[in-house]
Amino acid sequence: MKFNIAVIKGDGIGGEIIDQALKVLNAIGERFGHTFSVASVLMGGCAVDEVGTPLPKETVDICLKSDSVLLGAVGGPKWDVLPSELRPETGLLGLRSAMGLYANIRPAALFAPMRSACPLREDIAEKGLDMVIVRELTGGIYFGKRGRHVSKDGIEAFDTECYSEKEIKRIAKVAFETAMLRKRKLTSVDKANVLESSRLWRDVVHKTAEDYPDIEVCDMLVDNAAMQLIREPSQFDVILASNMFGDILSDEAAMITGSIGLLASASLGDSKCGMFEPIHGSAPDIAGQDIANPVAAILSAAMMLRYSFGLYAEADTIESAVDATLRAGVRTRDIRDANTSKLVGTTEMGDMIRAIAYEI
Repeated sequence: MKFNIAVIKGDGIGGEIIDQALKVLNAIGERFGHTFSVASVLMGGCAVDEVGTPLPKETVDICLKSDSVLLGAVGGPKWDVLPSELRPETGLLGLRSAMGLYANIRPAALFAPMRSACPLREDIAEKGLDMVIVRELTGGIYFGKRGRHVSKDGIEAFDTECYSEKEIKRIAKVAFETAMLRKRKLTSVDKANVLESSRLWRDVVHKTAEDYPDIEVCDMLVDNAAMQLIREPSQFDVILASNMFGDILSDEAAMITGSIGLLASASLGDSKCGMFEPIHGSAPDIAGQDIANPVAAILSAAMMLRYSFGLYAEADTIESAVDATLRAGVRTRDIRDANTSKLVGTTEMGDMIRAIAYEI
C-alpha cells in the first residue's frame, strides 16, 4: 500500500527527530510492503524566516491533500518578539483549524524500564500508569475573543472561554469511544463550580454518557485532577478535558512518565487524515547537537500508522521496538539513569529502534 505523508520538520530539534521517525517508517515499509511518499513543507518559525508567514497557503493545500501529517516541533525564543499573528504557534493553530482537527489524543504510559525515572514515590510508580488524555483542540479560550483596552486601572487584557454544545458533544464522543476500547472508565475534567462554560461542558458530557451505559463516568474539578495525577495516577484511564485544561494536564502526565521526550500525540477530526507530533517543544538550545530524544517522534509515527492508516500490526511493531530498546538500557541524555548501559545520541537511538523494528 502507498501512503502520502506531509512532513513538517519545523524548528529547533524538529528536523533531527523527524528524520529518525522517517527512518523507522521506511523500515516498517520495507518489512510489511508499504510505500510512504513524503512531501516536506514549511510551518513555524522557519516559514516566517523564509516566506514571511508561519503557515504558507502551499503548506495547507499539501496537508489537505495528504493521507496524514507528521510534525516535528515549532517555535523558539527567536520569534517571541513577533506580533501574535506571526508567532510560529499561530501556524500550528491555523493548520489544526484548516484540517478540522478538534480532538487531541495524548497517551501517557510509564514504560516498565523507565520506572526509576518517574519523579513520584517508588510505591506510586510501582503501580504504573497507563492513561489517555482526550483534549478538545479547536475551541475554548485559545480561540475565543481576546484583546486589550484601557480602564481606570490602566491596560486590561482579556481572553474569552466559549464552548458550544456541538463542540463539547463531538469531543465527548471521541473520549467515550476511546474508553470503550480500554478499561471503560472516563474522567471528565472541568471547573463547573466557577465557570459557566464548564457547567455546559458537564451537562453535555452527562447527556452523551447516556449513549454509553457500559462506561463508568465521573466528574473531577481541574485543580483536584492536577493533585490526583500526582497522588495516584493509576486511578485514571481516559481523561476528557477542554483545550486549556487538557493542555496543562497532559504535560503534567507526561512528566510523571519519566520524560516529555517519550510521549506522542495525535490530532484528529472527522476524516482519517490527522496530524501526529511529539508533545515536547523545539528545544533550540540543543538543536544540531545530536542529543535530542527521538522516541516521541517515532511513537508519533506509530500513532499515525494506527489512527490514520489502520496499520495496527505495524504500529505495534514500532512500539515493541521502542520498549525493547529501553529494556536493553539504551538511553538518550534526557532519560539516562541507573539502568543506562549505553548512552546514545539522536541518530544512534533511531538506528537501534529501526534495526529492532525490522527484525521483531
